[in-house]
Amino acid sequence: MDKSSEFSVPVLTLLIAVIIACVISLRKKRKRHEEKTCKLPPGSLGWPYIGETLQLYSQDPNVFFSTRQRRYGEIFKTHILGCPCVMLASPEAARFVLITQAHLFKPTYPKSKENLIGPRALFFHQGEYHMRLRKLVQGSLYPESIRRLVADIEELTVSALDSWSVHGGVINTFDEMKKLSFEVGILATFGRLDQHYKDELKKNYVTVDRGYNSFPTNLPGTRYQKAIKARKRLSKILSSITRERREKKLAVEKDLLSCLLNSKDDKGETLSEDQIADNIIGVLFAAQDTTASAMTWVLKYLHDNPKLLEAVKAEQKAIYQSNGSGKSHLAWNQTRNMPITHKGPLKPNTFMPFGSGVHACPGNELAKLEMLILVHHLASHFRYELVGSESGIQYGPFPVPLHGLPARFWKEESAN
Repeated sequence: MDKSSEFSVPVLTLLIAVIIACVISLRKKRKRHEEKTCKLPPGSLGWPYIGETLQLYSQDPNVFFSTRQRRYGEIFKTHILGCPCVMLASPEAARFVLITQAHLFKPTYPKSKENLIGPRALFFHQGEYHMRLRKLVQGSLYPESIRRLVADIEELTVSALDSWSVHGGVINTFDEMKKLSFEVGILATFGRLDQHYKDELKKNYVTVDRGYNSFPTNLPGTRYQKAIKARKRLSKILSSITRERREKKLAVEKDLLSCLLNSKDDKGETLSEDQIADNIIGVLFAAQDTTASAMTWVLKYLHDNPKLLEAVKAEQKAIYQSNGSGKSHLAWNQTRNMPITHKGPLKPNTFMPFGSGVHACPGNELAKLEMLILVHHLASHFRYELVGSESGIQYGPFPVPLHGLPARFWKEESAN
């Protein structure tokens, strides 16, 4: 070994030591600076990378949050799915974020969820882009737009109820409600869509949905990795539908896809295929689990309150008979006049299932219409009973009755 090589080893070692010392020093300074400038609330960030994800997903979420609320107060920090976050547990704090100072906050989701829905979806944005997309989505879901869907939603609902009542078999109510909600979401998004497109969208969407709340790792065979692959296939399918709609010049309908295709910004530029795909997938996600969960609980609570169920049945059967026992479709005006099934609104800010402020659910009218049509047909000419345990709640992440509320359905005409 020559002198130059002998000399280079200690020099290199010294340089590495100096670099490491500098990095450590800089990190300590940055941490001290952050502690001085960023006043974070109390709480725990858990383990590196995984944070407190396992604690949240291994128990009732209400227990997870209430335990930390008692320990740290109504505002605390945690770390979920790779995303450090601050949790709020008071009406005043929620009002501050959602309404009075909403302009100060940018909606942020864990990166894993953003990757599956698409970074251009309106949920992940604030400001002009968000307002533009929100107006487009909301415009396609206003009462004036969705009233044309009543007959089609009726058809989907009756078909679903008929399939549940075949041979009196037991169904998983929540799973079946998810299927129905997805069909309604497809209808509102595309209007009438070719069956092969529906089948491909459904198959890949189910895979994405299964991986949505899984731990984000790209290891082969994991739910998340399968979901990422299915998400790429969804983009290709949606691009094909979009190009076909453009080529056939069918963008004159009032569905969501047509609204997105016809939109132009101040510079006259249209939305890209990626922007359209991300927002469609976002709407389909928003339209499924939340509505399906609510409809499952409706069946649960109606079953548990026989007097209320009988009152709802009387109301809905009167409407059904006025339509020639199903010979005429349910009318939009009839869905607006169901005082027992759908009470008048509560006092403002006392019950906000659709959120509030600039990020309130733009599809709330569609969700309510879907629930009203389901209750109408269920109460007017179907019966059902719950099977197994009638108590308990499971989370995934939405709260639903235990085991998805197993139930058996019959058509009243064929009841023994």
